[in-house]
Amino acid sequence: MPTTTFHSLRTSTRPPRNRAITLLAVGHACVDVYQGAVAALVPFFVAERAYTYATASGIVLAASLLSSVAQPLFGALTDRKPLPWLLPVSTLVGGLGIALSGLGGSYALTLLFVAVSGIGVAAYHPESARIARVASRGGHTAMSWFSLGGNLGFAFSPALVALVVGFGGLTMSPLLLLPALAGSVLCLPVLRIVQRGQEATSAAAHPTQTLTSAADDRRSFLRLTLGVICRSVAFTGLSTFISFHMAQSTGWGPTAGTAALVVLYLGGAVGTVLGGRLAERRDRVTVVRRSYLLTVLAVAGVVLVPGPLGYLFVALASAGLYVPFSLQVTLAQDYLPHRVGTAGGITLGLTVSVGGIAAPAIGLLADATSLRTALIPLIAMPALSWLAFRGLPEPAAAIGPPSEEADSP
Repeated sequence: MPTTTFHSLRTSTRPPRNRAITLLAVGHACVDVYQGAVAALVPFFVAERAYTYATASGIVLAASLLSSVAQPLFGALTDRKPLPWLLPVSTLVGGLGIALSGLGGSYALTLLFVAVSGIGVAAYHPESARIARVASRGGHTAMSWFSLGGNLGFAFSPALVALVVGFGGLTMSPLLLLPALAGSVLCLPVLRIVQRGQEATSAAAHPTQTLTSAADDRRSFLRLTLGVICRSVAFTGLSTFISFHMAQSTGWGPTAGTAALVVLYLGGAVGTVLGGRLAERRDRVTVVRRSYLLTVLAVAGVVLVPGPLGYLFVALASAGLYVPFSLQVTLAQDYLPHRVGTAGGITLGLTVSVGGIAAPAIGLLADATSLRTALIPLIAMPALSWLAFRGLPEPAAAIGPPSEEADSP
């Protein structure tokens, strides 16, 4: 990756950098609405089309499989050449797929539309992570605000789906395109800010800060990726089936399931901000490792503790799984300082995508036994993530220390 300077961004574009982080966070929310919408739509597909657990989880797989493969490819592409225009275009594609998914009369069409949405989401994340990294100057808290936007999109999606589809049925799904329209418009000022920053950087006569010349640490990146995969299986398994599980556990019906999804996603929002704050006090690897260890107990509580108390464990498990979220992105980028787009594509993509591959297996086991039995293997996932992070080094930041105004939007 070519050496890039940031002196002019520091001295002449401080307000735009704050504005860029804010707009990126909101745009991230508008995109990740569609990742959360897939799981939120599953109960409606089951109710209106009589899908089994396994069939319904195949929809999650369709959104996840192409996305998990495509995100590293888009990341490698943006490493070769920045493509900021991908932000508004991919936002629209992600929304369009979900908007059409409720209109597909056949299972094949539903899978196709959900897959299209997954490709749009895949195109968005690597480039947005690259831009957020530059705007935040590698600051952990600023990156956590960017990640928080995505988490809030996840959190809002069950309520949005319930509002639109719950009252009007799947035929109302085209209304779900509205966040994508808003997000694509919000991306446009970011593109102008990025362009001005690049022009100012090119004009800098005496740069004072550069990207690190350290070599890529592929071994550490591979171990981190394995930890991200296990985390992904745990979170995607919970997000796909928690609504069914809590409805059964509490006996309160579909409303209890929707509430569980909201708690799951809001807990993730809290965990993301907490992770950024903790990383300012302790090294990232330690924060991630301890978070995963505590999450083992929280996931066990979700699966094994019956009744309303399960909501507390849902919140704790979600927060524990999301404390590492933004930290894993910056760690990956620092392990691969010359392939920042690839690092962001793999970590952000795998975090929300590869777990979908395990969802059909969980659904099949639930059909054959019980849903609670099928969720028990999820308890082991954060433990495996903890093992993957044991002994990982804390890399030097690839970008110089952030200024204070980059720490929050």
